[in-house]
Amino acid sequence: MSKSIALFLFCIFCIFFVDGQSLRYAISMPYVGLGAYTTKQLDPFSFTGNQATLAQIKTAGVGVYGERRFLISENSVYGLAAAIPTKKGNVGVQINYAGFANFNEQKVGLSYARNLGSKVDIGVQFNYYGYKVPAYTNASAINFEAGAVVHLSEKLNAGVHVYSPVGGKLDKGGNEKLASAYKLGLGYDASDNFYISSEIIKEENQTVNITSGIQYHFQKQFFARAGFRSDNNTGYAGIGFKYSKFRIDVSSSFHSQLGVSPGFLIIYNFKEDK
Repeated sequence: MSKSIALFLFCIFCIFFVDGQSLRYAISMPYVGLGAYTTKQLDPFSFTGNQATLAQIKTAGVGVYGERRFLISENSVYGLAAAIPTKKGNVGVQINYAGFANFNEQKVGLSYARNLGSKVDIGVQFNYYGYKVPAYTNASAINFEAGAVVHLSEKLNAGVHVYSPVGGKLDKGGNEKLASAYKLGLGYDASDNFYISSEIIKEENQTVNITSGIQYHFQKQFFARAGFRSDNNTGYAGIGFKYSKFRIDVSSSFHSQLGVSPGFLIIYNFKEDK
């Protein structure tokens, strides 16, 4: 049996026997989006969970992330995020890729965020999404997502986020579209070293999903992250190291049926992180 046929049968198994995990969330990578509701643990990937968080980033930076899902090379996902502060608001770029030559999906997004006073941040992102199955079909769509974060106190932040509430048609006939999704999030900066957050996510035609995570700096240059997703009972964890303008993370998630998904993250900030 060829590798392509084996992978196809594996994907059919996932569709019928594994708790729902949509293509959209397969490339959203919750480990890197953990910092969506913090003002103290920000990095270039933070806005990928809620674009409004981009408004709080003070230093330009870029990051890349890769994850080999369930140790299958054809099931790998990759992400790039860049954040650029400006006097007129902050700009972000997000690029995702998942899959292999015979099936893959891509997302390219351009974000903009700004403050509305000292208590509210807002952000929006316009995306190009596409998937390719060379032996079958290709499809693409333009859509948008937007978010808002309210700073309830110096330590407590709450936010809302919507993904593709309208549009996002993937075919000319209009029968296939990107699923809409809505999120409510809460983050608490207990100290400069400890942060905890949680989100309630409702994706179209899926059950409610709850994600939660923590980040703890146990040394000035070392920290750990951990969290879980309720929709597919997946936990994730990672450790990170900061040195000068660089940060490196090694992470992994675990699914009870499908196994381990190791990941690697590297971030470069254009000014040294204080």
